[in-house]
Amino acid sequence: MSLSATSPSQRRAVRTAVPGPRSAELHARRTGAVAQGVGSVLPAYVEAAGGGVVVDVDGNHLIDLASGIAVTSVGNAAPRVVEAVQRQAERFTHTCFMVAPYESYIAVCETLNTLTPGDNEKRSALFNSGAEAVENAIKIARHATGRPAIITFDHAYHGRTNLTMALTAKNMPYKHRFGPFAPEVYRVPTSYPYRDGLSGAEAAARAIDLIDKQVGADNVAAVIIEPIQGEGGFVVPAEGFVPALAAWARGSGAVLIADEIQTGFCRTGTWFASEHEALVPDLITTAKGIAGGLPLAAVTGRADLMDAVHTGGLGGTYGGNPIACAAALATIQTMHELDLRAAARRIESVMRPRLAALAAKHGGEVRGRGAMLAIEIVVPGTRTPDPARTASIAAACHRAGVLVLTAGTSGNVLRFLPPLVIGDDLLREALDVLEGAFADG
Repeated sequence: MSLSATSPSQRRAVRTAVPGPRSAELHARRTGAVAQGVGSVLPAYVEAAGGGVVVDVDGNHLIDLASGIAVTSVGNAAPRVVEAVQRQAERFTHTCFMVAPYESYIAVCETLNTLTPGDNEKRSALFNSGAEAVENAIKIARHATGRPAIITFDHAYHGRTNLTMALTAKNMPYKHRFGPFAPEVYRVPTSYPYRDGLSGAEAAARAIDLIDKQVGADNVAAVIIEPIQGEGGFVVPAEGFVPALAAWARGSGAVLIADEIQTGFCRTGTWFASEHEALVPDLITTAKGIAGGLPLAAVTGRADLMDAVHTGGLGGTYGGNPIACAAALATIQTMHELDLRAAARRIESVMRPRLAALAAKHGGEVRGRGAMLAIEIVVPGTRTPDPARTASIAAACHRAGVLVLTAGTSGNVLRFLPPLVIGDDLLREALDVLEGAFADG
């Protein structure tokens, strides 16, 4: 584990109600200042964080199984990241790469070109958020192919901007009353083994048949897919599903975009989830875990596609900010030094058997890879989603000092995204709390 000298002690401690009185005061201030449309999973306001622990303003030490939604994989305030950010901030904070460029932007792109799947010649471009990366990947695919149509999938999540809302499947809270959305986006069924019972080949054939009949292969600029769906409930497609789609895309001249924003950077036990089936995407979008908590995102892909766009067609004022680039280089170095791919696999070895025992007792399914695991919660004896019980179990975990997230199109999935530097003792204690929450729920 890599902790700074100021990191909080790695223990769970519930000293007040969660949230406590000081958090309640801040929440009252928030109500009068922050737009109500901005939500929070748990309004326990953070004072410090590090390793596998978040400390709130009331002194409660919460075990972190969220990582800021898969962002702080190297831990909060990781030493190398903090040092790199401090050094860069002392030199300059911003020039805009499109105005006066700097080396760290180039270094991040070089690193991504090497790190992402495939030994083909690649290029990268840097942005601020996952949604921006997805939007730009679509722009690149449309420009390079001269085609309009984009294929996305049931249960997909790709962001909250207008185009990425069109790509996203779930209405509430992401799309409700925000339309109309961007055109030429077509949704087809994904592979969801727990619910469709299809092999990867069968699920791919179903999707491809719909694309051919309802869209037309010659109209498709890109197929965008999460190798493991994130907000959709950590759905792992049946083996062979994504490779079959990739083969279809290659044969039809469409671009395969792998959205690795939540799955990337060691989260699933490999650098990228695409590697589990030896997939080499044409374009890959990254963000979240890339920079240890600083806002940075990227599109990386085939040089011929990336270079097809005219000069000035890609960019943005803050894209590839020098502080975020410094943080990214330090984050990736930390991942190498601590072998966080192996750490993700170790986390899975601790968590999966305990989660499987819960599913065997209470019903549902455990799925995911590495340190990206989930349990789908259903009405006992059925496969009917049980979002109310899911919310009740999550709330019980929060009260007991364990920060968890929910997901799924039906809101019935508990998902776990611990920092990859979390200790086994904390993990086991969090699972003890989770078992108690299931028993009480």
